[in-house]
Amino acid sequence: MKILEFGKEKAKEITNYNSVSAFYSKLMKTQSPTNMGFINIEQGGIVGYHKAPVPQLFIVVEGEGWVEGEDQKRKAIKSGQGVFWKKGEGHISGSETGLTALVLQAEELENPLK
Repeated sequence: MKILEFGKEKAKEITNYNSVSAFYSKLMKTQSPTNMGFINIEQGGIVGYHKAPVPQLFIVVEGEGWVEGEDQKRKAIKSGQGVFWKKGEGHISGSETGLTALVLQAEELENPLK
Protein backbone atom coordinates (compact mmCIF):
# COMPACT_ATOMS: atom_id res chain seq x y z
CA MET A 1 0.00 0.00 0.00
CA LYS A 2 1.26 3.43 -0.91
CA ILE A 3 -0.26 6.84 -0.18
CA LEU A 4 -0.56 8.88 -3.38
CA GLU A 5 -0.70 12.66 -3.75
CA PHE A 6 -3.10 14.18 -6.29
CA GLY A 7 -2.25 17.86 -5.88
CA LYS A 8 -1.24 20.08 -8.79
CA GLU A 9 2.44 19.45 -8.02
CA LYS A 10 2.05 15.97 -9.56
CA ALA A 11 -0.34 17.06 -12.33
CA LYS A 12 0.25 18.25 -15.86
CA GLU A 13 -0.67 21.83 -16.67
CA ILE A 14 -3.48 22.20 -19.21
CA THR A 15 -2.15 24.58 -21.86
CA ASN A 16 -4.73 24.15 -24.62
CA TYR A 17 -8.32 25.50 -24.86
CA ASN A 18 -7.13 28.94 -23.67
CA SER A 19 -6.72 27.41 -20.21
CA VAL A 20 -5.18 29.35 -17.34
CA SER A 21 -3.91 27.89 -14.06
CA ALA A 22 -5.55 24.49 -14.62
CA PHE A 23 -3.98 21.07 -13.98
CA TYR A 24 -4.90 17.47 -14.87
CA SER A 25 -3.94 14.16 -13.23
CA LYS A 26 -4.72 11.19 -15.45
CA LEU A 27 -5.96 8.29 -13.39
CA MET A 28 -6.63 5.54 -15.88
CA LYS A 29 -7.60 4.44 -19.36
CA THR A 30 -9.04 0.97 -19.78
CA GLN A 31 -10.42 -1.27 -22.48
CA SER A 32 -11.97 -3.73 -20.01
CA PRO A 33 -14.94 -3.13 -17.68
CA THR A 34 -14.25 -0.64 -14.91
CA ASN A 35 -16.22 -0.01 -11.73
CA MET A 36 -16.35 3.54 -10.39
CA GLY A 37 -18.17 4.68 -7.29
CA PHE A 38 -18.06 6.60 -4.04
CA ILE A 39 -17.58 5.28 -0.53
CA ASN A 40 -18.93 7.36 2.32
CA ILE A 41 -17.48 6.46 5.70
CA GLU A 42 -19.34 8.18 8.49
CA GLN A 43 -17.85 9.41 11.76
CA GLY A 44 -16.34 6.38 13.50
CA GLY A 45 -17.06 4.17 10.47
CA ILE A 46 -14.91 1.34 9.13
CA VAL A 47 -14.76 -0.65 5.90
CA GLY A 48 -13.65 -4.00 7.31
CA TYR A 49 -10.60 -6.01 6.32
CA HIS A 50 -10.82 -7.55 2.88
CA LYS A 51 -8.60 -8.44 -0.06
CA ALA A 52 -8.93 -6.35 -3.19
CA PRO A 53 -10.71 -8.51 -5.78
CA VAL A 54 -9.07 -6.42 -8.56
CA PRO A 55 -6.63 -3.48 -8.44
CA GLN A 56 -8.26 -0.57 -6.59
CA LEU A 57 -7.64 3.17 -6.45
CA PHE A 58 -9.20 4.89 -3.39
CA ILE A 59 -9.08 8.71 -3.66
CA VAL A 60 -10.28 10.84 -0.74
CA VAL A 61 -12.28 13.76 -2.12
CA GLU A 62 -13.62 15.09 1.18
CA GLY A 63 -12.66 14.64 4.82
CA GLU A 64 -9.93 12.53 6.36
CA GLY A 65 -9.41 9.10 7.76
CA TRP A 66 -6.95 6.23 7.78
CA VAL A 67 -5.98 3.14 5.84
CA GLU A 68 -4.17 0.02 6.99
CA GLY A 69 -2.54 -2.57 4.76
CA GLU A 70 -1.24 -6.06 5.33
CA ASP A 71 1.61 -4.63 7.39
CA GLN A 72 -1.05 -3.58 9.97
CA LYS A 73 0.39 -0.05 10.11
CA ARG A 74 -2.33 2.59 10.14
CA LYS A 75 -1.62 5.62 7.94
CA ALA A 76 -3.53 8.91 7.91
CA ILE A 77 -5.12 9.96 4.62
CA LYS A 78 -6.94 13.16 3.70
CA SER A 79 -8.64 14.97 0.83
CA GLY A 80 -6.30 15.14 -2.17
CA GLN A 81 -4.59 11.84 -1.33
CA GLY A 82 -5.25 8.34 -2.54
CA VAL A 83 -4.22 4.75 -2.03
CA PHE A 84 -3.53 2.09 -4.66
CA TRP A 85 -4.08 -1.54 -3.69
CA LYS A 86 -2.93 -4.39 -5.91
CA LYS A 87 -5.22 -7.33 -6.65
CA GLY A 88 -5.30 -9.62 -3.60
CA GLU A 89 -3.81 -7.00 -1.25
CA GLY A 90 -5.57 -6.99 2.12
CA HIS A 91 -6.65 -3.69 3.65
CA ILE A 92 -9.04 -1.84 5.95
CA SER A 93 -10.08 1.82 6.02
CA GLY A 94 -11.95 4.10 8.38
CA SER A 95 -12.51 7.60 9.68
CA GLU A 96 -12.96 9.26 13.05
CA THR A 97 -14.59 12.33 11.47
CA GLY A 98 -16.01 11.06 8.17
CA LEU A 99 -14.77 10.93 4.58
CA THR A 100 -15.91 10.47 1.00
CA ALA A 101 -13.69 8.59 -1.43
CA LEU A 102 -13.88 7.94 -5.15
CA VAL A 103 -13.11 4.28 -5.84
CA LEU A 104 -11.93 2.95 -9.21
CA GLN A 105 -11.60 -0.80 -9.80
CA ALA A 106 -10.45 -2.64 -12.93
CA GLU A 107 -8.40 -5.71 -13.81
CA GLU A 108 -5.97 -3.61 -15.86
CA LEU A 109 -5.76 -0.67 -13.43
CA GLU A 110 -2.20 0.32 -12.62
CA ASN A 111 -0.79 2.79 -10.11
CA PRO A 112 -1.28 6.08 -12.00
CA LEU A 113 1.62 7.87 -10.30
CA LYS A 114 4.33 5.23 -10.48
